[in-house]
Amino acid sequence: MTGAGRGLGRAHALFLAAQGASVVVNDLGGDVHGSGSDGSPARHVTREIKALGGQAVDSHHDVADWGQARELIRLAVEAFGDLHVLVNNAGILRDRTLVNMTEDEWDAVIRVHLKGHAAPTCHAMAYWRERSKAGRPVQASVIHTTSVAGFAGSFGQANYSAAQAAVLALSRVAVLEGARYGVRSNAVSPSARTRISLAVPGAAAPPEEPRPPGDFDRLDPANVSPLIGWLAQADCPATSQIFHLIGERLIVSSMPAIVHDLRTRGRWTLEALDRELSGRLVEPLTIEAFLG
Repeated sequence: MTGAGRGLGRAHALFLAAQGASVVVNDLGGDVHGSGSDGSPARHVTREIKALGGQAVDSHHDVADWGQARELIRLAVEAFGDLHVLVNNAGILRDRTLVNMTEDEWDAVIRVHLKGHAAPTCHAMAYWRERSKAGRPVQASVIHTTSVAGFAGSFGQANYSAAQAAVLALSRVAVLEGARYGVRSNAVSPSARTRISLAVPGAAAPPEEPRPPGDFDRLDPANVSPLIGWLAQADCPATSQIFHLIGERLIVSSMPAIVHDLRTRGRWTLEALDRELSGRLVEPLTIEAFLG
């Protein structure tokens, strides 16, 4: 479990441990912009799991570093004897409108979100491939964390939105390449109150007063964790799906989706394109459509 020291990752780690999973709690411990490092968040979650009777080990590997991602997967196998599930959850923000964005702000976000998903997946897939080739049964699951920004875009987040869309493509490729080894791959787009969501201008602050019993908090990160647990199960049928979850609402989609399949005689002409496409173009999705 990457990015497991806080927010969604912490909630997922605690939920999976409660279901009997042995968990590698990975978190570099940087701030929301990806600066610095601090081992205490991962250690704290590991202690929480052990205090509840679960098994966990903390990791401070940089998952966007190819070599350190390999060591993360090796740690999981050495600590617990096998690897069944990889949850990619690490992320940062460096918001800026595209015209004002620096190269470093672009690269940092793409590195953590996209490379930070790809590198652990690469080494996990290599492990499962070797097990499969050795004749050992594999029922593995890769769970990627994405965002509605990857579907709808988000003002001032060109780097973040592009990375989230790329994660969807990465998940699809993992399906195509991993199926022969017994590996499933899905993407989860959660809406929850986290450091990243609260860092977005205009984000709703957490409630100052504790909620009364029975009052459902739609943005509690723990709302998303049962879906992660379901996708992690060996007999889960889901693969190549995209799940968006906010509170009690779950939207399921898949890639790709064909909106129109139009034909012409020979090469398309400007006139034919105008005739066939006018009035048929699809309105872009909005973030409000997912959050409503």
